[in-house]
Amino acid sequence: MSTGTQLVFLAVVGARFLVPLLIPKFPLPAILACLVLDAADQSIFQAFGYDPPGYQGYDKAMDVFYLAIAYLATLRNWSSLPAYRVGRFLYFYRLVGVVAFELSQVRALLLIFPNTFEYFFIAYEGIRSRWTTTRWGLRWWVGVAAFIWVFIKLPQEWWIHVAQLDFTDFLADHAWAGPTIVILLLLAFGAFWIWGRPRLLPADHGWRFAADPLPEGIATSAEQSRAYAADGAVWSIATLEKLVLLGLLSVIFGETLPGVDASSIQLFIGIAAVVVVNAAFTLALARRSWSVESTFLSFVGRTVANVALVAVASWLLPRGDGHISVSATFFFLTLISLVTTLHDRWYPVNTYRHQLPAGTDVAPMTS
Repeated sequence: MSTGTQLVFLAVVGARFLVPLLIPKFPLPAILACLVLDAADQSIFQAFGYDPPGYQGYDKAMDVFYLAIAYLATLRNWSSLPAYRVGRFLYFYRLVGVVAFELSQVRALLLIFPNTFEYFFIAYEGIRSRWTTTRWGLRWWVGVAAFIWVFIKLPQEWWIHVAQLDFTDFLADHAWAGPTIVILLLLAFGAFWIWGRPRLLPADHGWRFAADPLPEGIATSAEQSRAYAADGAVWSIATLEKLVLLGLLSVIFGETLPGVDASSIQLFIGIAAVVVVNAAFTLALARRSWSVESTFLSFVGRTVANVALVAVASWLLPRGDGHISVSATFFFLTLISLVTTLHDRWYPVNTYRHQLPAGTDVAPMTS
């Protein structure tokens, strides 16, 4: 691989990990950018004459990573409790399906566990950009999810994962496909413009592509820390959610990363132990009213603490049969630090938002 190709590879992979970090602040533009990167990455590599070995596995792992950041963004941003509940189910349902696929390699599982959360997130953020999302209840959001599941994701999952067809190759092999798709899209747009657009509800506000402001009373790190201390506990639903989220994410990455000889169960248990220690440490700091306003600095501090924790534990405790290389260990600790930092900050925001009066969409901005 030439130096130029290597730089392109590193740029694409780096973008697939960094662009998702914009989702919490710019939900719709950032997740659409993630979609474009996901669709274009292999085409970019092929344009440079390079086919990364085993990239399919990395691609699936990076998909669940950016969707994990999108799920964490719902904790921070989503005002509609029914929409949040539907989105949470869709995300964890897909995550379980990806883990089952990675462990069994049965491609039909990806059809049974479709990635409906991704388009549901886009639908919610598209609606939020013009309308107040709390005007609709659980039945309506379930209907949105069902429409995406049946009419969009099932055909797409069958095409990609069961039939294993490539859209670019399909266009190249069938000259009629490109023009036909363009004509169908134009017809659909025309039908929407003539029939659908006049029937839309009047917009509640101007376009909003940035995330809504956090509610007053929970907008700062100190306020989030106090809420965490007041409502938090080491053994809690929040800790269980982090444990399941990071455990399943790590199993997926463990199936693709080099240098991981530990079994999925060993990896899950090890990740769970670090998550529980993090929960106890965070709660202790919160109860002492100690917080860092910068999310980035909080993440860096937690990463350093986790590296030190694992280094001391590996020195004191006997080694088991499973082995994880230093680079893979650092990756997992960085992943744990990132997810737990964001979850610990935004889970109290989610709880606070849903204690606001019914119908509240955006609380007043702090001064």
